[in-house]
Amino acid sequence: MNEMNGQIRQSLAAFIMSAAFVCTSCEPSNPQPPAPVPAPVSAPVVPAPELYGTCEPGDGGSGKTYMGREIAEVMGHFGVGWLERSEREREERTDLLVDAMKLKSTDAVADIGAGSGYFTFRIAPHVGEGVVYATDIQQEMLDIVSERALEEKALNVMPILGQIDHSGLAASSVDIVLFVDAYHEFSHPREMMLSIVEALKPGGRVYLVEYRLEDPTVAIKLRHKMTEAQARLEMNAVGLEFVENIATLPQQHVLVFRHP
Repeated sequence: MNEMNGQIRQSLAAFIMSAAFVCTSCEPSNPQPPAPVPAPVSAPVVPAPELYGTCEPGDGGSGKTYMGREIAEVMGHFGVGWLERSEREREERTDLLVDAMKLKSTDAVADIGAGSGYFTFRIAPHVGEGVVYATDIQQEMLDIVSERALEEKALNVMPILGQIDHSGLAASSVDIVLFVDAYHEFSHPREMMLSIVEALKPGGRVYLVEYRLEDPTVAIKLRHKMTEAQARLEMNAVGLEFVENIATLPQQHVLVFRHP
């Protein structure tokens, strides 16, 4: 009997010790709030520079600014004669531009602000297994492109009606984007470029062609010209990497950027 009582006492002691261990590891039934921790000192918030602003309209300007540049007035569809003038190839050496793009037959190319399709139909034969998206925000321009595509049986030309803040292109749908004397007129350049970055495939290229503002001999209104520095600033702001400035055209920059 004494031996049994001793075993009972040992078991009871072990149970008490186990219970004591468990209780010390549990949350208290009425926990006290921890002592307050001093909040970290935040660095002062520096406001981002104003992307868009206004100014007194200059010659050919809209009165709206983007990253310090006044956005130019838009050339309407009544300017088709200027786009299709017979001396354009000689003056601007547009043939050199198409060669500089190093097109592959399977490329999907977007001609942004295509207008009457001057470059669209010069690119189309080079991408016979691909497609040329002629995008514009003016339906009148796209009607001209559509009619010409039928006449020339350019089956790989696809007109797309864009918006002032979106290209109308699907995500990851194009290898190459071309702007010829168009970007400086975009009323919403940042939003438009973000949609274009989304439309580019990884490694896709942007060819930005603008009259050289650095060259006073280029007889174009100031608001319709751009410096390389300004163009790089605006393209870098949407995540595009600068590749090169192809200096083969007599009056224009050919600035190449790449989607990372």
